[in-house]
Order: sequence, then C-alpha cells, then structure tokens
Amino acid sequence: MTTKPHIILGIDPGTQLLGFALLKVEGNKQQVLLMDVLKLTSHKDIYVRLEKIHSKVTELIKLYQPKTFAIEAPFFGKNVQSMLKLGRAQGVAIAAAIHAGLDVTEYSPKKVKQSITGNGNADKEQIWKMLQRVLNIDEKPQYYDATDALAVALCHCYQLSSSLNLKDKKFNGWNDFIQKNPNRFKQ
Repeated sequence: MTTKPHIILGIDPGTQLLGFALLKVEGNKQQVLLMDVLKLTSHKDIYVRLEKIHSKVTELIKLYQPKTFAIEAPFFGKNVQSMLKLGRAQGVAIAAAIHAGLDVTEYSPKKVKQSITGNGNADKEQIWKMLQRVLNIDEKPQYYDATDALAVALCHCYQLSSSLNLKDKKFNGWNDFIQKNPNRFKQ
C-alpha cells in the first residue's frame, strides 16, 4: 500500500447482527481501530433495523473517515426470505457508503476465507486464529460477525496491495519486459 494512512471499513452484513471493523493501513502495517457488532434483535420491524444499519455505517464513516468500504456478499442459501433480508441489509450499508463517496468493493465469503487463511472452506475459528496472528490481537470478540468484518477489511487490504504491485509491473510485450528486466536474462 502507500505510506499515507488508508482506513478500510469492513462490513459483515446481517439483520440481527451487523459486524463492522475499521482497519488502518500504513505501508505494510495494519492496525485494528475498531471491531464490533451492531445488535438489531431488539427491533422487530425490519425497516427500523435497516435504518439502524444505515445510521451506524454513516456514523462510522463520519468518525473514522475511511477511504474504502469492503463488504461481504451474501452467500446463496436455501431460505429465500433470509437471503432477501440479508440483501436488504447489504444494500442499505452500501448505499450509505456510496452516499459518502467511498469506493465500494464486494467479496464472496470464499474469497475472504481464501485471502485470510489460504483455504476457501475455512471455518470461523480458523479465520479468527489467523487474524489474531497477522494483526496481533489478544482479546477474543464476543461475536464472530465482528471478526468476519475484520476479515473482509483485511482481504480488501491484500487485494489493494496486490493490485498496486501489479500496476508497476505492466509491460507492453516481451521487448518491453526484457528492457525493464535485463538482469533476468542470460546472454
């Protein structure tokens, strides 16, 4: 990444628990600024829950001023009603980020797991253990929704880093590659 601090807001969408995390990235160092959940179970009305999600995401953006927003895509399950509710929660969070002018990126659960653990089928405990090691976190959060949001933010950090590295490596054919890498060839 760049040497200028870059803050990523990661979201694990949900209508009962919404996980959120803020990750500060400076050079090759990452620091967890915040990792928590928004509990929505006390509100029975889905529209009240959606408003709470929008308010929370807007509040986090105002307080921490992230540059980018990363969110986990809903996985396709068997329960259509759950999928619709999850999609609404995701949409409201994305709308708040877009309204604030943030770049929005969506990651599949499998992509997040693969980025963090190297295994697209890792369970929540494996993801948490890897986050602890990589980010030097001691305390275990009460809900995995918070760690899932942190995993989304870290996944986005890794994707930004790899795409920045690739920008410097673009070549216009073999001749261009050879000119830019003379030490890689034997005459």
